Amino acid sequence: MTQVPAKAKHHRSLFVLFITEMWERFGYYLMVGILFLYLTDNKTGGKGFDNKTGADIVGTFIALVYLTPFIGGLLADRYLGYIKSIFLGGILLAAGYIGLAIPGDTAMFVSLGLICIGNGFFKPNISTILGNIYNREELKPLKDNAYNIFYMGVNIGALFCNFAAAYLRNTYGWGYAFAAAGVGLILGLIWLATQLKHVKEGDIKKPLEKEDMPMSRIMLYVFLPAIVAAVIGWVIPGNIFGSDTNDAFMFACVPVIIFYVNIWRKAAGSDKRSIGALLFIFAISIIFWTIYNQNSTGLTIWAQTYTDRKVSGTTEQIAGKLGFLEKVTDSLRQTDKVDGHLIAVTDTSSVIQAVKGKDLLLANGNLVDSATRIVQVQGPDPYYNNVPPSEWPQGKTERLANTELFQSINPFFIVVLTPILVGLLVWLRKRRSEPTTSAKFGLALFISGLSALAMVFAVMSVPSVYTNKTAAYWLFITYFVFTISEILLSPIGLSFVSKLSPPRLTALMMGGWFLSTSLGGKVAGVMASQWDHFADKKIFFLIIAVAAFIGGIWIFARIKSLNAIVKERTGSA
Repeated sequence: MTQVPAKAKHHRSLFVLFITEMWERFGYYLMVGILFLYLTDNKTGGKGFDNKTGADIVGTFIALVYLTPFIGGLLADRYLGYIKSIFLGGILLAAGYIGLAIPGDTAMFVSLGLICIGNGFFKPNISTILGNIYNREELKPLKDNAYNIFYMGVNIGALFCNFAAAYLRNTYGWGYAFAAAGVGLILGLIWLATQLKHVKEGDIKKPLEKEDMPMSRIMLYVFLPAIVAAVIGWVIPGNIFGSDTNDAFMFACVPVIIFYVNIWRKAAGSDKRSIGALLFIFAISIIFWTIYNQNSTGLTIWAQTYTDRKVSGTTEQIAGKLGFLEKVTDSLRQTDKVDGHLIAVTDTSSVIQAVKGKDLLLANGNLVDSATRIVQVQGPDPYYNNVPPSEWPQGKTERLANTELFQSINPFFIVVLTPILVGLLVWLRKRRSEPTTSAKFGLALFISGLSALAMVFAVMSVPSVYTNKTAAYWLFITYFVFTISEILLSPIGLSFVSKLSPPRLTALMMGGWFLSTSLGGKVAGVMASQWDHFADKKIFFLIIAVAAFIGGIWIFARIKSLNAIVKERTGSA
């Protein structure tokens, strides 16, 4: 069972799904890579929200985009089938990306909703098709490797999308960048449509069994309670998790979590043990996904505000010609006033005066927009708020690497390190020293904690992050370390779910895997929305580092039972 036959080779479907997922992830990571920047931009046509509001919206979006696979997987399992679900999801995703190019808040929130629903139909089901095909006896030994290759497709799309985003938003504006995400998705759907014959055998609907809850009861006991819980979370006075949206989401998750616990409670025999192992891994993985989703929240803030993004020499010439650099100067202009911790200064006590048809507050000689009540002053580009004045360009223009380009570091390392790490694991396997699947999860938690710890040292690398920028190489270090953990956990997680899930519940359990991603995304958003409250930024990163170390210890504390369950189900640990 653990030996790959000499003539075994990968199925053609792997290449088909690889390309499809590459284009789909190109669109998603392009959009999510610039979403926070777009929401907080007040210079080039963005929404101009503060960091807290931007992080709240991004965190809620990421949470919902990975919560909907629970519903999409369920409907695909029982009614639609996987291929129909993928095309339905893809169409909704493309419409959402293109819709973000339409001006106005209503269009933006409707488009984000379409993306959330579309991902629910697309994401769990393309992974399930691959798993179904690789459940063939002759392909089972290649399943882990297949998911690693599949994951490479994800990251090739994520690698190049940020360069497209930087060029398009610098040259044409935000709308063109978002629309490009939709174009990428459409290309992926066209490719899949021309290659359907290679993936049809994975489109298998599982029959409902007597212990499965019918859809009517799921609506009554899961969806309806989730909606009611969300409403309660929204309207209760005060904010338990920092905002109404956070409270609504966290409350809504409770009935969904109870649903998964009931699946485990009602199962029997090996199904009960395997589902229990999956739920345990799902719970621990929330910590990992919280660190992962700092990419779109906390680390985006870090790259935007605290990282030295100046580019010079040959790199500046090449990147500038390709449209990957933004221009800044220290010439005085009207800008937000910030305090010693780079937090926007607000004023709510002054008298409102009407000036040229716009309400303004007059506070200590400074103008304050009455909508946001942020004090406006004459100052340089905000990039220079934590740059020593002696290092300002003295009226000249400087060119900076676009913030979203830093989000390509992680997929770059995925593409580079995956063959190396997979080769190392093969070498260890031949010597009977390869870590078990469960041990890989534990190692991934420890290593992800080390990546957060690297950012603690980044904070310590300058006298104060409020007066000095940190070197860009700290982001390369943290992404390098985290990438090792991601290779160990993320693609193996998809394979793990496929191996341990009862066949009729595969897509539903895939939805559970993405639910852990959803909760991690929300926790990342909650933390990032509190960014300004962490005067000492080391504390922010220490919290997630310690959480990851505890998660790793917890997994290794149960490693024997986890290995036994995996071996019982698959024949090897």
